[in-house]
Amino acid sequence: MSLEKYKSDAKLWLGQAEDDLQAAQTLASSGSHAQACFLCQQAGEKALKAVWYFLGMEPWGHSISNLIADMHHEPVKQELSSLVEAAALLDKLYIPTRYPNGLPNMMPRDAYRAKDSSEGISAAREIIQIAKSICKL
Repeated sequence: MSLEKYKSDAKLWLGQAEDDLQAAQTLASSGSHAQACFLCQQAGEKALKAVWYFLGMEPWGHSISNLIADMHHEPVKQELSSLVEAAALLDKLYIPTRYPNGLPNMMPRDAYRAKDSSEGISAAREIIQIAKSICKL
């Protein structure tokens, strides 16, 4: 794939990350915190995948922490290192927010609260802001 195509893909992934974050905010304001938390994880993942594409690399996996740790571009990896805490928080929201058997004897809607979605939104927003500064899209 050409670098131009990678950069075009990066723009799409970053745009979807921003849309996911907006949807998370809407869901959180309506009290759907588990779904908001999941979309926060998706927003962070997509924003980091945009960075990979922008650099002409193919991302793999869903772990935001791994997308940072596996980054091969050292200056960008250094810039992403400030996101380790946000990544860890969002990684915890990937599975248990979606499945009724992801938590012991609890449905996600009963386990996640406003504080969880608020923290997820902040973490996703931080990742998107850094991704945008790296990608300059």
